[in-house]
Amino acid sequence: MVTTLVASRLSPGRVGAVIGRNVGALRSGPSYWIVLLSGFFEPLLYLLSIGVGVGALIGALTVDGRTMSYASFVAPAMLAVSAMSGALAETTFNFFFKLKYMKTFEAVLATPVRPIEIAVGELVWSIVRGSLYTAIFLVVMVAMGLTEPGWALAAFPATALVGLAFGGLGMAVSTLMRGWQDFDLMGTGQFALFLFSGTFSPVQDYPVGVEVLIQLTPLYHAVELVRGLCMGVLGWGLLGHAAYLVVLAGAGVWFASRRLSRVLCD
Repeated sequence: MVTTLVASRLSPGRVGAVIGRNVGALRSGPSYWIVLLSGFFEPLLYLLSIGVGVGALIGALTVDGRTMSYASFVAPAMLAVSAMSGALAETTFNFFFKLKYMKTFEAVLATPVRPIEIAVGELVWSIVRGSLYTAIFLVVMVAMGLTEPGWALAAFPATALVGLAFGGLGMAVSTLMRGWQDFDLMGTGQFALFLFSGTFSPVQDYPVGVEVLIQLTPLYHAVELVRGLCMGVLGWGLLGHAAYLVVLAGAGVWFASRRLSRVLCD
């Protein structure tokens, strides 16, 4: 319902104008490219250090009756983390800076563009950033033999959905931020998700209460969706994970657009 309401109020041309503004910023100099690409290396380093390095000590891992190398288990999780990191970086730090300090959105609202179109335009741009990370990461995974090329292609749209969900969430959180200090809290939450979402060990290894709590978090669903596709393990459960991410994205965009209307238009 939220997604339908959002779509009915959009002008593709005005959304495209918001995206075009970000493309213009990308062309302004090499510094943005450096920042853009830097976010790719963190999950790659975790894959190489923990997935490959620690994996050599752990050996094979059995999950749901399937035996795999530890690197094959960790790699899809790092792929989901890469999509999350790219989307959040664009819709938190950059979004907040444009909202609170550059006053970019106030200038944009002087045109026919509406808050919902700003939110969707920024969200689409965050997906582009996250997809750049995941496309490169998937090439690395295929080169390392951690997934098959066909399953890598199947997983790529899922990573875009992960970016969509976390982009919506990031924008919603950013509209509530009071200052840069609040990002410390967000960073703590993001790091907790990173550690406890089935990234480095199966969630079934945790106590039942902790396992249930993990299964309520968004990164868990992102990891399970991407891991299932990368491993070629298909099932109805993947649709449930995808539905969770779609609802999260729609709710995030709706909330962010409402907050933008309140902050910028009142």
